[in-house]
Amino acid sequence: MKVIIPVAGVGTRLRPHTHTVPKVLINVAGKPILGHILDSLVPFVDELLLIIGYMSEKVKRYVDMNYNFKVTYAKQKERKGLGHAIYLAKSKIETDSFLIMLGDTVFEVDLNSVLKNKYTTIGVKEVPDPKRFGIVETKNGRVVKLVEKPSNPKSNLAVAGIYYIKNSRLLFNCIEEIMNKDIRTKGEYQLTDALQLMIENGETIKTFQVDGWYDCGKPETLLLTNRHLLTKFSKKASVKGSILVDPVYISPSATVKNSIIGPYVSIADGAKIKSSIIQDTIINENSQVINALVFKSIIGSYAVVRGRFKKLNVGDSSEIIIE
Repeated sequence: MKVIIPVAGVGTRLRPHTHTVPKVLINVAGKPILGHILDSLVPFVDELLLIIGYMSEKVKRYVDMNYNFKVTYAKQKERKGLGHAIYLAKSKIETDSFLIMLGDTVFEVDLNSVLKNKYTTIGVKEVPDPKRFGIVETKNGRVVKLVEKPSNPKSNLAVAGIYYIKNSRLLFNCIEEIMNKDIRTKGEYQLTDALQLMIENGETIKTFQVDGWYDCGKPETLLLTNRHLLTKFSKKASVKGSILVDPVYISPSATVKNSIIGPYVSIADGAKIKSSIIQDTIINENSQVINALVFKSIIGSYAVVRGRFKKLNVGDSSEIIIE
């Protein structure tokens, strides 16, 4: 099975971190976002097609150094939407069926069952705020309409960002049609619009349930994803001279001294932590946190966070505010 993963995005909502690292290589729960996605594909997929763009050499280096997939790359020089990104794979796809997975989202899904489907199928999940997503309307088990971020949604089934395509030729024809006619939604060529056109051309499209859908596109959702993945996958750790409150991940090459770490802390390779209290935080490669209280934070690679502790002699009925 071949899988297409678009990883060309800049990740503006994750700045300043994405000034120096592509979004898909930002760490969460001990490894890059893309690493979690590729690990889930190892049992099912033998070939990858990555749509690259921003800091593409870093993405290629990471994949080539860490995975044994057969990998093909296509470069998206202009970011014109997900539909446009997928269309760049047209000349590189020779099969009728392939899988599409977004590169900034971690999924929990039974891929073995998905790949047994006879029809094109779309991963969906119920959401409380459907105006923010591509929405699927169904009837008798079939998708009848897809709408990108509708003003008046008629369904709360959101497109979760994983698609199993069974008719590649029709999909590429439909994307080409919306580009030729300059049909854009929110200023971009959307994959949802192409899938809707497939339905109008007679394609049967069904849905499958995505059990876990963890967006990594902005700081607050990245931290939520870190919490979830640590809760599910982290192993109990210990560091001499420090207190760890599970779940945490600490790289074997990181150094932690005289600190309280956790819960929900991920510390990457080469990081150095000393005399600090850290909770609900992602600390990236080779950064330092010294004498600091850190909470709900993302510390970038090679960053230094240095605080200081106060010595106080406070009398009765006093109020001290330290800012």
